[in-house]
Amino acid sequence: MTTLARIFERIVGDDVGVAFSAYDGSKAGPDDADIRIEVKSPIAVAYLAQAPGELGLARAYVSGHIDVHGDLYTLLSRMWSLTLNDLPLREKLDAIRSLGVKPLLMRVPPPPQEVRRSALARLGSRHAKQRDAKAISHHYDVSNRFYEWVLGPSMTYTCAVFPKEDSTLEEAQYTKHDLVARKLGLRPGMRLLDVGCGWGGMVMHAAEKYGVKALGVTLSRQQAEWAQKAIAERGLGDLAEVRHMDYRDVTETGFDAISSIGLTEHIGKDNLPFYFRFLNSKLKPGGRLLNHCITRPTGKEKTINTGGFINRYIFPDGELESVGYLIRQMEDNGFEIRHEENLREHYAKTLRFWCANLEEHWDEAVQEVGRAIARIWRLYMAGCIVGFERNKVQLHQVLAVKLESDGTSHVPLRPAVDWP
Repeated sequence: MTTLARIFERIVGDDVGVAFSAYDGSKAGPDDADIRIEVKSPIAVAYLAQAPGELGLARAYVSGHIDVHGDLYTLLSRMWSLTLNDLPLREKLDAIRSLGVKPLLMRVPPPPQEVRRSALARLGSRHAKQRDAKAISHHYDVSNRFYEWVLGPSMTYTCAVFPKEDSTLEEAQYTKHDLVARKLGLRPGMRLLDVGCGWGGMVMHAAEKYGVKALGVTLSRQQAEWAQKAIAERGLGDLAEVRHMDYRDVTETGFDAISSIGLTEHIGKDNLPFYFRFLNSKLKPGGRLLNHCITRPTGKEKTINTGGFINRYIFPDGELESVGYLIRQMEDNGFEIRHEENLREHYAKTLRFWCANLEEHWDEAVQEVGRAIARIWRLYMAGCIVGFERNKVQLHQVLAVKLESDGTSHVPLRPAVDWP
């Protein structure tokens, strides 16, 4: 009879250098493997039977019914393209017979950290204001202390830009903020709107380093409270402001520049025309927009996978489009594109620092947010490293301008020579 460990070996692959052990006492894989997957209870099998593939495996890992002994990133890199759906039908049926009836008949509810689609639906259609507020709160209102441990002193939860291979995370986050500022052409006395401002990193950088009057808005109450305190402590209250509000509720206009760093992923494909029209309406003629976001590598992939781990546990209602689609929406809604670059390798490096920070503060993190949430983050960030390295996802910065009525852009002929 096929053992449980052997079944999981089939699922993951018998040539990936991973060992397996299961609650039935069975073992599989090489004895000297540097990574071992431990199937600890029938609930892990039930999760996999209910949701074959990444979601079932994620539920089992988050709830502690599967453990990984060894480096999680290395495991995910080795089994990147493998799921239960890859098994031939005959092997699936053989696996089901081998598992026995009991685990397959168990109806185990998902871990409580998983977002219920029905709960979101009660808050309105996708990307309605109330529903967006709930989705953002789910991810960003975990704990400011937890984020301080993971993100480091910069408290910046977006892709950094590494000027050198051996740059620190703080150097790279400073470089990212300064790159955005330079692309926007910030100068003293200008007004900047930062939509989806997080903990206020870009707002404070623009105010402190460029003398810009900067307004940031975020749907996360905890982010806004942290940023407001940091602004006061740094004596930037005359120039910098962060509000807890939806970007759609900003009433001011006539901004010289707008930065959108990590917000577009939460807008939704159908809402992009409104989004870019709205931002265009907030700019002066000649004003610039810097849009920084995660994208799909092509337009062939689905923008949203409602049954996937990321949508269920990390970014409810999050959608990723291709950069080509985003640029078309920008062009069709009042902008001229002046520059674009792909920084996906930088995001993989950024995530490596965040993963190391989480491991360094693992015990404190578990005490602060609970083991399940800490495991969600460990899985999510390790998987994202692989995603950016394998070109499953990308990170693009797109610089656009709202032209004067006569077509004047106010963009220098070769501005990139001044960018780090």
